[in-house]
Amino acid sequence: MKYSKATNYALHSMVHLAMESNNEAVRVEDLAKHQRLSPTYLSKILTKLSKAGLITSTPGVKGGYRLLLSPEKCTFLDIIQAIEGHESLLNCTMSHDGKWNRDCLIERAVADAEDKMKDELAHKTIAGILNQMQERN
Repeated sequence: MKYSKATNYALHSMVHLAMESNNEAVRVEDLAKHQRLSPTYLSKILTKLSKAGLITSTPGVKGGYRLLLSPEKCTFLDIIQAIEGHESLLNCTMSHDGKWNRDCLIERAVADAEDKMKDELAHKTIAGILNQMQERN
């Protein structure tokens, strides 16, 4: 299983926004430069985060992006789902005896594992990453 690069950039952008003192707005150009990305590409990612209610944007000279939620409430799951969506990893496509199996055992096995992963990601927060960064220094 692999998440898109956009998810990687979204997670790093959220950490960068959380590191801003006084929740100052950060320009997309600065976020893009920090990650060596095109501002246009990063803007599309930030738009998804904004639509998900995780960040807000302010237009103008002193505008930019800032967190809407505290770092303690920004979970990895919320960020990943804002970029990747809410679709399951696997949807059963097999039929048995000419009938679609409504209770596909393979799909259920993957869904059970996915639920465990979602639970773990729901407990990982941006604040947790910030704490780990401080411990390293």
